[in-house]
Amino acid sequence: MKHKTFLIILFCSLLVFALLLQYSLIAKDPPKDEQIKFYVGIDVAYDNITEIQMLVDEISSYTNLVVIGCTGITYNTTQLYETCQYVYEKGFSFIVYSDMPPIMEWFVCCYVDCVNKWGEQFLGLYAFDEGCGRQLDLKTPRPFRVDEAENYTDAEEQFVNDATERLNWYKQGFNSSMNFPLYTSDYALYWFDYKAGYDVVFAEFGWNYSRQLNVALCRGAATVQKKEWGIMVTWTYNEPPYIESGEELYDDMILAYENGAKYIVIFDTNEEYTHGILEEEHLNALKRFWQYIQDNPRTNNVKNDWVAYVLPKDYGYGFRGPNDKIWGLWAADDFSLELCTNLDSLLEQYGTKLDVIYDDGLNSSNTNAYSKLIFWNGTIANR
Repeated sequence: MKHKTFLIILFCSLLVFALLLQYSLIAKDPPKDEQIKFYVGIDVAYDNITEIQMLVDEISSYTNLVVIGCTGITYNTTQLYETCQYVYEKGFSFIVYSDMPPIMEWFVCCYVDCVNKWGEQFLGLYAFDEGCGRQLDLKTPRPFRVDEAENYTDAEEQFVNDATERLNWYKQGFNSSMNFPLYTSDYALYWFDYKAGYDVVFAEFGWNYSRQLNVALCRGAATVQKKEWGIMVTWTYNEPPYIESGEELYDDMILAYENGAKYIVIFDTNEEYTHGILEEEHLNALKRFWQYIQDNPRTNNVKNDWVAYVLPKDYGYGFRGPNDKIWGLWAADDFSLELCTNLDSLLEQYGTKLDVIYDDGLNSSNTNAYSKLIFWNGTIANR
């Protein structure tokens, strides 16, 4: 009798567990008004473990993310494990950078170890860097490339196919059950980063580029393609002090946070990738910002008053000024100037409520965040 009762209890327990597991797999989005996870931290993109550990000690009370961004560390097993273990013990979530690992089998073993050792604090891989921007400027090296094309559609297909193949090379090196996110940062054409397979893109805040325009482009791409986004505050100058002032940094972080970024990362290295560049004013800005987000927690409130400006499919224009390129292969034209003029006007009118998307696979399921779609040809669709 006791044996039979035990079996009944066991069966019921397994049934309840199965139902709970099923629910946990389905309920991926946080309930409305629930506070959502947010990450802010530093990309330590230099090869100096002692300095990195000192920085980690300093920022541990007012940041929660470290990007290990130098291959001098990430391609050295001993230094990689030492650095990961150190940030893990300090309570950070962390991301590991890679471009083209010297030996794929070795790299797979390192990644599997990272998952086994550090669990959910290890967020994933930052794979390659500025893929779309480097194509737009025809920089060398380029992780993904198209050198010539018949038209914009041909250029887009070549680029996305090459990028997808490279990113799949990463993923196929691992067991198919290990579905891990891929991160990158970029300064243009975010739509095509996501289309190639990235899960998270950091829009770069730097130089003299419009912050709000880059937010609109990156957030719009992430929203429609159901991905996540953030910002990377990078260099303003090509020589010391490299980065903007502490006050400007604080303003940039507030802007990104209020626009809904899930990640805010500060790029920290000199030109030789040997030392960090952050001064006390930048660390103080991070402290102020950390207090700001404690006082102003963000919830999963649904936005239903956003507006999207819809660009033509495959039109890979950089939007950095009247002389920018299209896919790096064609000069801007009168149509480019018309788009820029329209976009400037819409940013002035809608501000933080404007996103920029492409007329590529749009339907009611991926545009329901917007109350209005304003197409490049003047068509307006109200929802």
